[in-house]
Amino acid sequence: MKALILVGGYGTRLRPLTLTKPKPLVEFCNKPMVLHQIEALAQVGVTHVILAVSYLSDMLQREMEVEAKRLNIKITISQETEPLGTGLHLVTKVEEPSKYGVVVYEKNTGKIDRFVEKPREYVSNKINAGLYIFNSAVLNRIELRPTSIEKEIFPAMATDKQLYAFELQGFWMDVGQPKDYLTGMSMYLNYVRHSSSDRLSRENGIVGNVLVDPTAKIGERCRIGPNVVIGPRVIIQDGVCLKNCTILGDSLIKSHSWIANCIIGWRCNIGQWVRMENTSVLGLDVSVQDELFVNGGIILPHKAISESISEPKILI
Repeated sequence: MKALILVGGYGTRLRPLTLTKPKPLVEFCNKPMVLHQIEALAQVGVTHVILAVSYLSDMLQREMEVEAKRLNIKITISQETEPLGTGLHLVTKVEEPSKYGVVVYEKNTGKIDRFVEKPREYVSNKINAGLYIFNSAVLNRIELRPTSIEKEIFPAMATDKQLYAFELQGFWMDVGQPKDYLTGMSMYLNYVRHSSSDRLSRENGIVGNVLVDPTAKIGERCRIGPNVVIGPRVIIQDGVCLKNCTILGDSLIKSHSWIANCIIGWRCNIGQWVRMENTSVLGLDVSVQDELFVNGGIILPHKAISESISEPKILI
């Protein structure tokens, strides 16, 4: 069985993290996003995964060569010359369907009746989860020209009564924006607590669900959690308070800093007595001097912050 994963986008909503690393390789709970998908596919018998890539594909190629050997599957990189858009059609229930494309289908049979893109009035709370199962006959419907699966092929299949939906019972989350990334992180950590709680940290000072890479080091008198992920080789000095945040690999958080609702990128250096909050996101190799306040700052890679950021803004 083969699987195709479309990962050719630029991940603009997750910048500045995706300015230096393709979104599929950005870690979500200490694992590259695309690896969550590939491992799940391998578990259900997929033996060949094709990644349709465009942006920073060399970096993705190197990483996937390693993972293919580890998982004992074939991973092929298909290079897009220009980023392009996109069976059984998997759907999931959400609280705000107006943000997504809604699927209307018969409950008993699963047969899809129609799609409604970002409806203004309520028609259903089941949305397209972006996961499709086809047999090879679907290729006969695709002409040799630029074709949108969602806008052309799916509506035609629905009209011909050849498209069905299967409702996902687990949680589903679009983590393409920092706020949603953090929400998804807390949901995933709660899932880990129920499915494999031994993966979560139980050290002194840990509150709630916290995932810590074995190579990370945490100082004394810290308060970590709830909903915190600490990546590889991260150093947390004494007296640090972290909650609802991700600290990506090789970063240093100096003593007595307070960080909440933030994503700290790779190789960042956060000074002493720093306070960061309000979905601040730091790109690669950002340094923040001692005793500063960062409120909703989006900070691009390789920046040195020497003044407080009192209101949300982007620092280029």
